[in-house]
Amino acid sequence: MPPRLLLIDAIGPFFRGYEKSRINWSKIPFHHLPVHGSERAPFWARVRQDLSHFCREVSDLGYTAVTLDDLSHLASHPSHEPEITGKIAVFRQEFARIFDLIREAGLGVYLTSDILPLTPRLAAEFGGRRPALDDYYADLVRGVLDDFPQLGGLILRVGESDGNDVRDAIRTQLHLTTARHTNRMLRKLVPIASERGKDLILRTWTVGAYRLGDLIWHRRTLAQALEGIDSPHFIVSMKYGESDFFRYLPLNRAFFRIPHPKIIEFQARREYEGAGEYPAPIGTDCERFARELRQAENLVGVSTWCQTGGWHRFRRLAFLPDAGDDTWIRINARLIAGIFREEKTTDEVMRDLYGPERAPAVIELLRNAETVIRELLYVRDFASQKLFFRRVRIPPLLHLYWDCLFINHPVRKIMRHMVQDPERSLREGEAALALFPRMIQLSREAALPVRDLEHWRDFCQIVCLARRYYFLPFDEEIVEALKNAKTVYKRNWPKSERQRYRIKLSFQPFHLKRRTIGWVAGILLRKKRGYRLLDHVFTLNLLGLAYRASKPRRKQDMPKFLRKSAMGIDSLFK
Repeated sequence: MPPRLLLIDAIGPFFRGYEKSRINWSKIPFHHLPVHGSERAPFWARVRQDLSHFCREVSDLGYTAVTLDDLSHLASHPSHEPEITGKIAVFRQEFARIFDLIREAGLGVYLTSDILPLTPRLAAEFGGRRPALDDYYADLVRGVLDDFPQLGGLILRVGESDGNDVRDAIRTQLHLTTARHTNRMLRKLVPIASERGKDLILRTWTVGAYRLGDLIWHRRTLAQALEGIDSPHFIVSMKYGESDFFRYLPLNRAFFRIPHPKIIEFQARREYEGAGEYPAPIGTDCERFARELRQAENLVGVSTWCQTGGWHRFRRLAFLPDAGDDTWIRINARLIAGIFREEKTTDEVMRDLYGPERAPAVIELLRNAETVIRELLYVRDFASQKLFFRRVRIPPLLHLYWDCLFINHPVRKIMRHMVQDPERSLREGEAALALFPRMIQLSREAALPVRDLEHWRDFCQIVCLARRYYFLPFDEEIVEALKNAKTVYKRNWPKSERQRYRIKLSFQPFHLKRRTIGWVAGILLRKKRGYRLLDHVFTLNLLGLAYRASKPRRKQDMPKFLRKSAMGIDSLFK
């Protein structure tokens, strides 16, 4: 039976006029939203206008509800600082109008929340007392559900909090650190939602922090967190794989292990694959997962992230008027809805979307684009490996992260150690690059954005050169070719176009030998989900202590993206 609930995030309108060079797309930038003065009325009027358009667009695609951020900026508390109280009062007024607008458009509304939000005054008042903090958060949930009856429910994120770059006075922090504590919190929150006929959706996504950090894949942690929770209003939401939104990941087996109502999460605006700047079709994966999930119990929904996710300069806004081309995001969002709700194939969805004349060219283009992503952006030999470090599954994309391509000696040595058949990797990359002339021709035939394919081609030429640098014997000619290619790329795709990748070149020697890398990898990485004795003694405990002890000396030596983006690398060692 097709799922009844198709969620899609609607945060795009709130990024209008947000001009940071690199944007945190994980949540609405509330500090940017005007709450007084002459800017307030036109800004919020534009948001409502955009959302009206958004609702029409996604409703036509088959979506039934939207998600918006977030509880912390709509929940009042008597101990809030006066300035924060004033801002929250404005947000409550404006979002009440937005919720009404969405409901009038025939869509449900779900509000996101991290567990849990604090201000400086609240942090001082509660002083880290967990029972008091639990009660405080339960009061916030109760108040928001009572004050906003338009809501269909809340979506809780327990394994990630605000990024290190967030400067908002209201900041979220990781509060739940164990499965048992998570279970106690759910036993408080589920009755609050159920009594009001609202859904409480728990996301299992984590970044590996604390003992709860393996919730997304560890069966015992998940079972302990959900023990005794039984309500038709409680739903578990999981990303399709055991890591973030990457390729080469099998379907998370937790979909078949727990009886609770479940949602599967996808990303239409692929944060690790250009964020909508070029085609990154996911129809093949969606079809495969949909077939497998026919054997799963109680799949009630699908959640699509069409704007949320990543720290990067790419700026395409989905389903908004006069906001630039969202073709590739739109295709993925339509594929997700068509495959899961209408039980169609990728080809059938594209025929419906583009008609009999354009569809053949679109279908061929998407197939070729998927080949380029799987065989050139990813290195198949590495991406196919199942590797775990501490409580996280290692991402299958090593050298390309958000809007950064890393070409340096450490990546070269790690690649040469991890990839067993470099010659095949070189052949696959070259063959994928050779598909671009045909793809550009197909984009013209189908009247799709040709310039996007031209940009992607130029970037992939650098990716292909990088693969030669990784796997061929060291040659100064390759180094010079990479430097020249970067210069040409920056000239052809200036920053003003805001679709350009950052090419991080460094050819400084990395003095660890491959034998040492192999020895370190054997200690730190494992190929099975279960923990080894070595992990219980060293990787999960002593290594974390050693990392925290050395942090003050090492902090400024780390690359900025490891310190500033998301929660930073520190979260891996908590």
